[in-house]
Amino acid sequence: MTLSLSLPDGPLIAFYGDDYTGSSAAMEALTFAGLPTILFLELPSPEQLATAAQFRGIGIAGTARAKDPAWMELNLPTVFDVLAGIGAPISHYKVCSTFDSAPHIGSIGRAIDLAVPRLGGAWHPLLVASPAMGRYQVFGNLFATVNGVGHRLDRHPTMSRHPVTPMDEADLGRHLARQTARRIGLVDFVAMANGEAEQTLARVRAGGAEIISLDVLDQSSLIEAGRLMSEHRGDRLFAVGSQGVEQALVAYWRSSGLIADSGPHMSFSPVQRIACISGSCSPITAAQIAHAVQEGFEAVRLDAARAVDAAEWTKEVGRGADRGVEAILAGRDPLLITASGPDDPAIGALRAAIEASGVSTAEINDRIGAGLGQALDRILQTTRLPRAVVAGGDTSGHALQAMGIYALSAIAPLVSGAPLCRAASDREHANIEIALKGGQVGGVDLFCLARDGKTN
Repeated sequence: MTLSLSLPDGPLIAFYGDDYTGSSAAMEALTFAGLPTILFLELPSPEQLATAAQFRGIGIAGTARAKDPAWMELNLPTVFDVLAGIGAPISHYKVCSTFDSAPHIGSIGRAIDLAVPRLGGAWHPLLVASPAMGRYQVFGNLFATVNGVGHRLDRHPTMSRHPVTPMDEADLGRHLARQTARRIGLVDFVAMANGEAEQTLARVRAGGAEIISLDVLDQSSLIEAGRLMSEHRGDRLFAVGSQGVEQALVAYWRSSGLIADSGPHMSFSPVQRIACISGSCSPITAAQIAHAVQEGFEAVRLDAARAVDAAEWTKEVGRGADRGVEAILAGRDPLLITASGPDDPAIGALRAAIEASGVSTAEINDRIGAGLGQALDRILQTTRLPRAVVAGGDTSGHALQAMGIYALSAIAPLVSGAPLCRAASDREHANIEIALKGGQVGGVDLFCLARDGKTN
């Protein structure tokens, strides 16, 4: 296929992220490659979309990862219609780089089935690996690193024990086959490395596969995956995967001279105080919390089990917000948490409280996320701090909605997968700087780094 010597004008990629932190990672990959991107945190109005026409990437962050198929059937068609209306040659259903999903919750397969009639495409690449994030796929199996040690996904210390979507299968094709009846194929690493990717893609497509998983292990295979998507996109392409989709496209466009070899280098200044919230149960976040406390942050624990009673939870959120404000006035950085790691007794206490209450887990999770956001909202309104961090993919969505933030734009790299962003809001939080951190993202010093700044 002959490659155009330039990229088309207007938006190149339109994407929907099934959680907020992952959505910001896709925005990061494009923005810091010199492709300005805006991320809406709710369905944008026609007027908002009109003002975004100059962006090369347009994203919509959502919470589908935490929703059941009935919710998806009710809500996602409208989202996909909006993506189709943007008219970008590539659309993308952005999922977590650890493929968090199950038939009953966060079903990626159900999302694909709803998207294909609206977003089209002759084939649908599935690209989840992201070497920059320590995610690698070989022969269809996904691996992820923790503290420099690689783990097959079904043996990953967090994902194998995830409280909502535990992963018992590392072969993404097999895992996805539980969620959709569409045929799934593979272009493996051997084909990528031996110059046989194109022939393999053609053969797998001829065999009836619609969804085609792409192995990525290193920069060369990342570029090759980007080439397959870019050169074989047809009139339009619907891709599924992590920010690896954007990273692969950027890598290929750079190697082809279609965009500059490097995007803008951006640093950010320190702030005197920062406010943080965490609804993440991952051991990575637990280590970050422990390090932050050692460095002078004040951990403020909210009793999540109280969320089964709306009135009691409102009181608990207010208590946490008051403690956060007191910490700032005393010269400390507040870090509001609901748990610290997967073995925290608070997790078992919450499960027991939910079971005894008869209220659905989904409703309680929504209530907890919104409450954390309300606490952060109150802290920031009272203290006028300029910067905040939200940890937890599901938490981020509910928290930012509670804060009235409707869009983000990345302004500087914090850590891979969690850029520092500027918020757009009709309320007090316009122009606040905020980072959204997934449970598996960042080194132990992430909270401190967000406070202390970064130079190139």
